[in-house]
Amino acid sequence: MALAMDILRSSHLSAVRFFDSGGTRTRSCNTRRFNVRANLPFPQQNAKYHKELEAAIDVVHTACRLCVQVKSSLFSTDGKVLEKNDQTPVTVADFGVQALISLVSAEASSTWKTLAQDDVLKAIDRGGKDAFVFGSKPATYWVLDPIDGTRGFLKDNKALYVVGLALVVEGEIAIGVMGCPNWQEDLSKKPSAEMEEGKEALPESGIMMIAHKGYGTWTKKLNSNPKSAGVWTRCVVDRFDMVHKARFCIPDSQSWESLPLSSIFNATSNANDVGSSQIVLVAACCGSLCKYLMVASGRASVFIQRAKETTTIKAWDHAVGMICVHEAGGKVTDWEGIEIDLAEDQPSRRIIFPSGGVLVTNGNLHDQIVQIISQTSRV
Repeated sequence: MALAMDILRSSHLSAVRFFDSGGTRTRSCNTRRFNVRANLPFPQQNAKYHKELEAAIDVVHTACRLCVQVKSSLFSTDGKVLEKNDQTPVTVADFGVQALISLVSAEASSTWKTLAQDDVLKAIDRGGKDAFVFGSKPATYWVLDPIDGTRGFLKDNKALYVVGLALVVEGEIAIGVMGCPNWQEDLSKKPSAEMEEGKEALPESGIMMIAHKGYGTWTKKLNSNPKSAGVWTRCVVDRFDMVHKARFCIPDSQSWESLPLSSIFNATSNANDVGSSQIVLVAACCGSLCKYLMVASGRASVFIQRAKETTTIKAWDHAVGMICVHEAGGKVTDWEGIEIDLAEDQPSRRIIFPSGGVLVTNGNLHDQIVQIISQTSRV
């Protein structure tokens, strides 16, 4: 595990998603050797956290492979799907990814090592709610969502889910990596002749998105050669500056009618027939991070989420997405236009408290939507 371990273990792995560790886990497993091999798409001399980013890319890539392997056998074996206390599904892939990244951050051996059951369970439990107490001072720590969109993971192979990992340094997000194994290339942007020519060999699915503070957001195919210098593509948000022409994502658990913009705009899923008093809702399946992917990559203009009194908004559902959207030219705030404070939950850094909810945009539309929310709220 060598270099990747040493890099990731330089700061706590904390604020990871908490699992109610019910169920029986009996198999031992082997560690993998992680070679930091990802060539970054920008000069590394001045990129302060390039070593951490390279290590994070490597381990998220491996975690995505683990997810794909588990998913391929998930529905052929009984007893692989568990339930958390909040009734959202947890699979062995959730536990596996958390253990994988936690072990990489905690161990420092450069030799192969066979892990017993207790080693794996301890790695999972590092993400427990009482694992770390931060206090009020700024801290440096990793924020992990092993699988964001577990319901999507449990659906067919076209449903999106994301492995997300971010490094927070003294209250600011420094780097972020997201892996989405089921992401499909947007063929609508390809010329028809090129699509016809390549229809027998459509690109394989899967994308990795990375961001480093001050160096932009980049993507590459998940299965591409990391050593190839030309695999990365710069990401920029779209440039829509009129709300009714923008493309929106909302949480799967919320309806358009529950959001303040519904008093002015109706929603449609037909992008070819949009009236002046309508907006387009883009289907993005489960989880929050895939919506951040949509905005950062330019496939959607806005992701808006209402805060509910009955549920909490978790930091790991947003942290890595926030830096990816920001570095792609977008903006993330609460509904009042105030930046989201990851340290507001001082004891554990697990919860965020956005006033009204979370608003993610391409930047051009941000002030307009904040103003609409304010006006409709007063009414």
